[in-house]
Amino acid sequence: MRMLIMGPPGCGKGTQAERLSRRLGITVVSTGEVFRDHVKNLTPLGQEVIVHLDAGDLVPDTLTNRVVRDRLNQNDVRVGFLLDGYPRNTSQLAELDFILAINGHALDVAVQLTVDDAELVRRMLHRATMTGRSDDTEDVIRHRLELYHQETEPVASAYSQRGILLSVDGMGSEDEIFGRLLAALRASFPRP
Repeated sequence: MRMLIMGPPGCGKGTQAERLSRRLGITVVSTGEVFRDHVKNLTPLGQEVIVHLDAGDLVPDTLTNRVVRDRLNQNDVRVGFLLDGYPRNTSQLAELDFILAINGHALDVAVQLTVDDAELVRRMLHRATMTGRSDDTEDVIRHRLELYHQETEPVASAYSQRGILLSVDGMGSEDEIFGRLLAALRASFPRP
């Protein structure tokens, strides 16, 4: 199965992606993790990423697309994968379509976790307190949510128009959300 999980910052994508990958036996491909690995290993790509992050910029689409293209050509994702954090905008969506089409594939399903903005702000402020992340102020969090609504919601709309979007309520406990996620997948696919 080739799938992705999307949703606003703080909705629990990473947590649910890991649980889902264990259940389905597919590899999670997280752009954030791939970037961190390149930075940690001081690869040329990692050094490019550092330049953008140090400047307070997002990693440009061209670089992100290259990382995803390279990662999706590795053996452990040939039979399936779960993308986490990609695509974030319609430009990346077009690139993902291209990457998959080159190999004769298409995305099977896109899962969108939905959570109220007020709850997301509460979760991320709590997480910032627990992790000591001083950059996660309410203003910064609200800005990130605004960017999500502007940039990533059109991606969800595109997948909805294709008939492959599963929207799952991301409110509640991790177990409740995972239960709803599995139920939505079972309704569309017999295997999960």
